[in-house]
Amino acid sequence: MKKLLLATAATALLAGAAQAEDVKIGILLGFTGPLESLSPDMAAGANLAISEVNESGNFMDGAKISSVNGDTGCIDASLAVASAERLITSDKVSGIVGGMCSGETTAALQNAAIPNGMVMISPSATSPALSTIEDDGLFFRTSPSDARQGQVMADILNDRGIKEVAVTYTNNDYGKGLADSFQAAFEKSGGKVTLNAAHEDGKADYSAEVGALASAGGEVLVVAGYVDQGGAGIINAALDSGAFDTFMFPDGMISETLEKNFGSKVEGSFGQHPSAAGDGPEKFKEMGKAAGFEPTNAFSPESYDAASLILLAMQAAGSTDPNVYKTKIMDVANAPGEKILPGDLGKALQILKDGGDVDYVGASSVELIGPGESAGSYREIEFKDGKMDTVGYR
Repeated sequence: MKKLLLATAATALLAGAAQAEDVKIGILLGFTGPLESLSPDMAAGANLAISEVNESGNFMDGAKISSVNGDTGCIDASLAVASAERLITSDKVSGIVGGMCSGETTAALQNAAIPNGMVMISPSATSPALSTIEDDGLFFRTSPSDARQGQVMADILNDRGIKEVAVTYTNNDYGKGLADSFQAAFEKSGGKVTLNAAHEDGKADYSAEVGALASAGGEVLVVAGYVDQGGAGIINAALDSGAFDTFMFPDGMISETLEKNFGSKVEGSFGQHPSAAGDGPEKFKEMGKAAGFEPTNAFSPESYDAASLILLAMQAAGSTDPNVYKTKIMDVANAPGEKILPGDLGKALQILKDGGDVDYVGASSVELIGPGESAGSYREIEFKDGKMDTVGYR
């Protein structure tokens, strides 16, 4: 009888071990390209959530999670699709944090994720077009749509008494979507856009573009570009020619790189990026600093939240199958349930295991609205004494 009991116990342990299979999460970001300076802190944010879950030991009967990186080049649709395909078919990931930029995210979603039934939660793809894409319930994002950012930009300018601006945008889905939504909101509120013109990334000289913007006039130049690419070129050309000395910087421009390269030259310039105030963001800042990365860089909090939502939804569904757990993402993100902040993931996993509900607040005050995107809040910044200071949240 004793031998029988021991054999039964051993069988149970083996069954438990087989059940607790390791899980892979893909991190699909622009590790090269015009926003490559943001990607390390974004990936670190996602990996911080994964480490927190692993340390808790509460995930899926003891399963461990690892991450696999995929590069999109930010603006390279072919590379993004190839990387997503590799993550899904070769690396066998069960969910993807990404993509990063709107165009490549759309390409990876339509050509790799949807055909393979893979969940993607983007921390930073903000094109309004992604709100209406047919995604079979597989796509979510923890950053708000640029339809919201355009209105926030108009509000900031109006509050500052600025009535006329020129706009330059990177010539892709992100840039055009943001520029158009901003112009509509600003003009509806009585403002005037003197010129709304695209620029191409990768050029050595932007004097012609800046010359046209200067001729059109405006109190401020809105640069809806990329801080590691054409956006920086536009700023340099504007400063060199004296065409503009005050700029508005949307989210694609906000990073330590902007402060390092231009902080002392753009005094009084301002901008915004998705971020939130409160206990969750403050806790994430503490955890990120302790982990050795810069948690206040744009979209790092949203990356932590994207990874957290995937893992919590898996736990709620009792499955790592994207087509099963996709139905739980909205549930774990929103009320009812116990509010979950950074550092609480182990507790959240236990609540879900016990059949309870969680309301994930996370690092960016997550609240998902249909169709699966963040309601969103924005951190407003201004350059003072060469530093990028926080002046409020909207």
